[in-house]
Amino acid sequence: MSFSDGEVERYARHLVLREVGGSGQQKLKTARVLLVGAGGLGAPAALYLAAAGIGTLGLADPDMVSLSNLQRQVLYQTADLGRLKVEVAAERLIAINPHVAVETHPVWLDADNARDLVSRYDLVLDGTDDFATRFAASDACLAEGKTLVSGALGRWTGQVGVFQGAPCYRCLVPEVPPDAETCALVGVVGALAGVIGSMMALEAIKLIAGAGDSLTGRLLIYDALAAETRTVRIGADPACPVCKA
Repeated sequence: MSFSDGEVERYARHLVLREVGGSGQQKLKTARVLLVGAGGLGAPAALYLAAAGIGTLGLADPDMVSLSNLQRQVLYQTADLGRLKVEVAAERLIAINPHVAVETHPVWLDADNARDLVSRYDLVLDGTDDFATRFAASDACLAEGKTLVSGALGRWTGQVGVFQGAPCYRCLVPEVPPDAETCALVGVVGALAGVIGSMMALEAIKLIAGAGDSLTGRLLIYDALAAETRTVRIGADPACPVCKA
């Protein structure tokens, strides 16, 4: 698969990168990536993945654009209120890069449909704030042999992890925490979503292009108030009923 003259110019800064180059950009061009959630994390991740030249982006989210989204979900505008997020997102992403195909799935990813959706893609990014969806995405990725890039945020703190087999997401979070918080309940600073969503896109690009060291088996935690970042190892849980580590 060759690049047109326009693509060569568009991806010029990637093509001169030693860690990406022509072969890495070809891998990006043929990659199929599913974003679960087109909200605070999915929006910035989708923007950078489209700009990077991911061949096919799948967007799974049944929500409509609401006014409270606009503080952090940078794909959307006031004029989009009441429209399906995946439809608006598809328009914006194709406008950024017409070489990207966008597949829309206006559904919640759950235990019933997760494997069918995940099986169609090479890599999955989960940026939802619902633990049932996170568990379904993780279980499906494990069953289908797909890599999962997981992101989360709340208040002033965000985190990103990459899961390839064991340890899986359930080794990190075996069940819904009793004090589970959502952005709707505790709030979140809008720019933090951009930081964490961009980190998720960066991990996806590295994984696809084969560049550098990924966060596989590790969790990166960013404390925006303290301006501190730390990375911790995720231990495989031998009692995990899913990955059976």
